[in-house]
Amino acid sequence: MKKMLNLRGFYLFLGLAGGSFGSYLTLLLKHNGLDSSQIGMLMATGTLIAICIQPLWGVISDRYNQTRLVLILSVAVPAVLATLYQSEYFILLLVVYTLATIFSSTQAPIADSYAIAAANQAGATYGSIRMMMSIGAAVGAFMGSQYVSHFSVSTIWLPYLLLNGVAVIFALTLPKEAEENRMMSQSFSNGIKKLLGNKIFLAFLGGSFLVNQTMTAFGTYFVLAFQSVGGSTSYAGIALFIASVTNVPSMLYASKIIRKLGRERTLLLGALIYVLRWGIQVAFPSPVVMVAVQVLHGLSFGLFYIAAVEYVSQITLPEMQATGQSVFNIVFSGFAGVLGNLLNGILLEQGGVGLMNLSCMLSSSVGALLLFYVARSTRGSLPLPVASKGTGA
Repeated sequence: MKKMLNLRGFYLFLGLAGGSFGSYLTLLLKHNGLDSSQIGMLMATGTLIAICIQPLWGVISDRYNQTRLVLILSVAVPAVLATLYQSEYFILLLVVYTLATIFSSTQAPIADSYAIAAANQAGATYGSIRMMMSIGAAVGAFMGSQYVSHFSVSTIWLPYLLLNGVAVIFALTLPKEAEENRMMSQSFSNGIKKLLGNKIFLAFLGGSFLVNQTMTAFGTYFVLAFQSVGGSTSYAGIALFIASVTNVPSMLYASKIIRKLGRERTLLLGALIYVLRWGIQVAFPSPVVMVAVQVLHGLSFGLFYIAAVEYVSQITLPEMQATGQSVFNIVFSGFAGVLGNLLNGILLEQGGVGLMNLSCMLSSSVGALLLFYVARSTRGSLPLPVASKGTGA
């Protein structure tokens, strides 16, 4: 189906753009004179403001059936704003990051709810679509490391702008009002009340929050942390490539694992691999280990994310799909990003890589305990009925 090919192309170039730019943004900010604590404060503040505004995107998308327009803006605006990251002024960088995050923060809930519905209609799986972003991120991360090694990091915005431009072209080919997305009709506030009245869903959100806040130590600070223990930018790119490429088999076969273990147990498995991942780095803090341990990225983040998105889709009514994904994204990426950027930036600055990794191991351990509670709870206890269509898992 042409729509599926275009949707996969959209995800692919999102990954290429994000992988080539996002992982090296902290390097650019440090190049501009900011330290780790300032970078964490900038990103946490920008993310917090974006969280407050994000519900407006749900209203625009749901009420006015403007999914394609929202996706285009979520890609195009951050790409254009990236040209301003060359500034040395903290306030200007804060404004740029905040505006970019306001637009980019809507990508995941809108695109993922769209992709799940499209996969259902085409008889495919969400993981087979989402893995294209991981492929793009893997290639983009390696390309980014080579670019930074051969050119000034201050011009890293250029490939980001070009790759996002291609993503916009793919977004323009998607249906303006997809049949699959007409189920997004319930108001955001009413949907939140129903979802947050479910204690098992709250435990799921809490576990996801504690697990994913540790990912800022990887996504935001990995290059800086790697350099602080003697690693080079080139090898950092290899580590980022390994991490992203291991998402591909995890996401491709996630549906089979979920069918065998169930979504709740798959979430728990992913969380436990997070604990292992950070524990290894606590025990062996060296550049070689920091590269090698990234083979666990797919089994931790990749497997966890697919199971989480499908879990939300499973327990959410058809007319609340966008709301459910938005609530999950606000907690998983939003609040977790705020805490993670602040906490891990301070820990890296004050205590080094070892203290940051120890904090991540403890946080993911507590998150795993909450997800153990979710896994032990029977599906019959969930007050929100399963949607009439599956998630393709």
